[in-house]
Amino acid sequence: MIARNRELARTLALWLALAIGAALAGNALAGLRGAALGIGAAMAAAAPFLILTYRRYRALRTMAGNLDAVLHGERELSFDRMDEGEIAVLASELDKMVLRLTLTADDLAAERTRLADALADISHQLKTPLTALSLTTELVRKDLSADGARPQTVERLRQIEALEMRVEDLVSTLLRLAQLDAGALAFAREPVAVASLTERAAAPLAIAFDLADVELVQDIEDGASFAGDAAWTTEALGNVLKNCLEHTPAGGRVTVSAREDLIACRIRVTDTGPGIAEADLPHIFERFYRGSAASADRGEKRSGGSPAPDGAALVIPAGVGIGLSLARALVTAQGGTLTAENARDASGAVTGALFTFTFFKDVAV
Repeated sequence: MIARNRELARTLALWLALAIGAALAGNALAGLRGAALGIGAAMAAAAPFLILTYRRYRALRTMAGNLDAVLHGERELSFDRMDEGEIAVLASELDKMVLRLTLTADDLAAERTRLADALADISHQLKTPLTALSLTTELVRKDLSADGARPQTVERLRQIEALEMRVEDLVSTLLRLAQLDAGALAFAREPVAVASLTERAAAPLAIAFDLADVELVQDIEDGASFAGDAAWTTEALGNVLKNCLEHTPAGGRVTVSAREDLIACRIRVTDTGPGIAEADLPHIFERFYRGSAASADRGEKRSGGSPAPDGAALVIPAGVGIGLSLARALVTAQGGTLTAENARDASGAVTGALFTFTFFKDVAV
């Protein structure tokens, strides 16, 4: 305790110097008996100070322990057993501060709950009319298809259905991002097998891969796994796979590989597309960032659209730039990282885009 408190150490050093001075003075005046009396007087004078100092530091140590307990989740804090004095005043102020912080934390938790409920209500209110609109459009399209008339109108209705599905996906994604920002999403922490994770993430995109003539290759190390939330990580990986698919030309390949070591489990997704423009790399995970015009054009061509009767093409945009942002947010919320770079061959030439998921292992200290 003395070594950590310079003020106390200096005070004890001064007292020791005074005690030695008193002993020397007593020895000069009355010999050894005078020296003993001088030391005894110095110790008697120092005893109340030492006792008071010990009690003060013991009270401070108790306060420090209580505050440390609060920092580790303890909600109750009381200094009722402190005596009156400046230490008690300090303890009372700290008690008030902790009480205020506790009330603020409770208010924030309640606000997050209210926000989560509000987002759920908004989601329901938006999805209900969108679902009704999609069903109505589908029924009209089927009726026109059955009649065999107005094929151009049927094709337009088919594209409207696709746009409606995109709006539903956009609404769902925006709501998830809002819930992440509000801290209203709960994440499980359980063993996740990368092989099954990849299968679940790729399943909804199987038809899209076939239509685009893009091969999906899996190179997963046996037993590779990490601790996280399987459902949310599936969505994050699915968003990255979709992005790679949209930027890989026909005849290309998207590869998912995974390796596990003592530090982390790393999942890498690479494609054989043109890669990511250097100017886009710092912004690739920003919300609503669409990248270069060339990238946008590639995405629009992949989605495609049949020409309208007047010769103008109805093009469905590839996306609005929030899929990768959501993917990183979902991974970061689990304590992992998601990075993007360009894959290169031995000569340094760009061979496609490379996304790396890293889920670190818990290290016991």
